[in-house]
Amino acid sequence: MLSPALLLLAPAVAQAASVQLAGLTLPDDAPTHAAAVKKIFTDAYGSYKEKAWGFDDLAPLSGQGTNGRNGWGATVIDALSTMSVMGLDDLFAEGVDFASKIDFSTSHTEDTVSVFETTIRYLGGLLAAYELSGSKHEVLVQKATEVADKMAFAWVGDNDVPYGFLNFTTNEPTIDGSNIAEAGTLILEWNRLSELTGNKTYGELAEKSFRHIATTNDTLLPSLPGQCINPTTGGWDCRYITWGGGSDSYFEYLIKYARLTNNADPLWVESWKTAVESTVQNLIVTSDVGGWAFVADFTDDKVVRHIGTHLGCFIGGNWIMGGRLLGNETIVKYGLSLVDGCIATYNTTTGIGPEVFAYSSKDGNYTGATPSADDLAFYQEHGWYVYNGAGYYILRPEVMESNFYAYRATGDERYYQNAVRFIDSLNNSTSVNGANAGIGDVRQEEWGASGFFDDTESFFFAEVLKYLYLTFDDPAHISLDEWTFNTEAHPLKAPPALDSYEPKEAKKSAKFRL
Repeated sequence: MLSPALLLLAPAVAQAASVQLAGLTLPDDAPTHAAAVKKIFTDAYGSYKEKAWGFDDLAPLSGQGTNGRNGWGATVIDALSTMSVMGLDDLFAEGVDFASKIDFSTSHTEDTVSVFETTIRYLGGLLAAYELSGSKHEVLVQKATEVADKMAFAWVGDNDVPYGFLNFTTNEPTIDGSNIAEAGTLILEWNRLSELTGNKTYGELAEKSFRHIATTNDTLLPSLPGQCINPTTGGWDCRYITWGGGSDSYFEYLIKYARLTNNADPLWVESWKTAVESTVQNLIVTSDVGGWAFVADFTDDKVVRHIGTHLGCFIGGNWIMGGRLLGNETIVKYGLSLVDGCIATYNTTTGIGPEVFAYSSKDGNYTGATPSADDLAFYQEHGWYVYNGAGYYILRPEVMESNFYAYRATGDERYYQNAVRFIDSLNNSTSVNGANAGIGDVRQEEWGASGFFDDTESFFFAEVLKYLYLTFDDPAHISLDEWTFNTEAHPLKAPPALDSYEPKEAKKSAKFRL
C-alpha cells in the first residue's frame, strides 16, 4: 500500500490530460502476440457461428440463448467493435448486415429485457461500430434508436431512476428494486445516441438517473452511495458500499462521462475524485501476506469486509485513467498498486484468477464466511484465497482491462508480460472444442479437471480479446487519449482533451485531498 505521505503530494500539471505514455513503443514480438489473440477470436467466433448462430436471435437480452444474458444477436453485436479493431473486415460486414435485419419491436419469449445489459452491449456495440467504421453505416444508429425507444419505457412517470427490467412486447417494466450499476451505467451510450440523432431525450433520461445517484447525501462515506436503489421512491434499499458488481460501473462512468463531455458539468469529476478519496481513506486494505493492495467492501453496519471480486478489478485501470486526466500521479500510483493486487490473484495453476477472493490484514479479516483450513493454507502462500467456493472463471475481462491501462500508461514491460502469459492461460485452460469456455475452479491441477461452463459470454469477444489485442497493438491505434471505452469495452470517440480535469473547488464533504 502507498505511504500516507503520498496523500500530501500536489497534483502534477505536466501532461495532465494525457492517459497514455508519450512515445510508447512495443517490443519486437508484439505482432506475434497480437496475431495469437486474433486467432483465438476467429476460432471462437467461428465456433459460435457453427454451433450457436441463430439460437440467440429470438430471445431478449436476459432470456434464452447461448448464455443467460445473450439474445437478439447479442454475440454478433457485442463482437462488432472488436472485429473493427482487429481489421476483420469480412466478419464486420457480415455482422453489420445481420444487425440491420434484427426486429427489436417485440420479443419471441416471455422473458424480460435488462435495461443495463441492453445498453452496454447493444447501444454500446452498435454506436461504437458506427464510429469505428467512420460513420459509414447509418443503419447501426437506426437500430440503436429502435432499442433505446423501447427501453425508454423503463422510466415511469416522474421517476428519475429507471426500472431494471422491461417487457419489450408490452413495454411494461418489472416493478422492483435496482442497483446503482444498473441505474448509473447508461449515460455514455444514451448521451452519445442523443449527439448522433439530435434527440436530447435519450441523454436527458440517462442523465437524470445518473445525477440522482451522484447528488445523494444519504451515504455512509462521502460520494460512495449504497448499492441498492429503489426506482419507485428514489431512495436506498441498502447502503452497502462496494466497487464490485452492482455498483462498479456507476463509479467507472463518473470519470468517463467527465471526459466525453469535457467537464461540461463539474459534478461528475468531483463525485469521482471524492469517491476515490473516500476509498483510499477507508477501504484500501493491504494483505498481511504478500502486501497486496485491495479495495474492501463496507457493510450497512459500517464494517469493512475483506473481500474482492474479479468484477471489481476494473478499479486499477479506472484510477489510472482518472489520475492522468486530473494530472494526479498519486491516484495513478494507487491504481497501479490495485492492478498488481488483482494480477496477484492470477498466481494459480491455471494462470487465471477467481470470481471472488478474500484476504486478511492488520486491520482485520472479516468476510462474512469462515475460511477453511485449506483456504488459510492457500492464503499463507498467496496473500489471498478463494472466497466461499467462488473459484470459477467465466471469461471475465477486468484484470486484463486494468493491465492494459497500466501498460499504455507506463510502458512497464511487466504488464506486457502479464498479457503474454494470459494468452497461454486462455489456450491451456479455457480452450475446448474449438471455442473458449469458463472453468469451474482456477486452482485446478489439470486441464478440464474442474469442468467447463457450457457457454461463452459475449463479453469474451467484446472485452477480453479486445483489451488483450490492444495491449500488443500500435498504441496510436485506439489511443486512450482519443477514445473512451464503455464498460463493455466499446470505444466511443472522445473530443480533444482539456489541459486538466482537476475540479476547481474541493467538495465540502471530503476530509482530505489526494
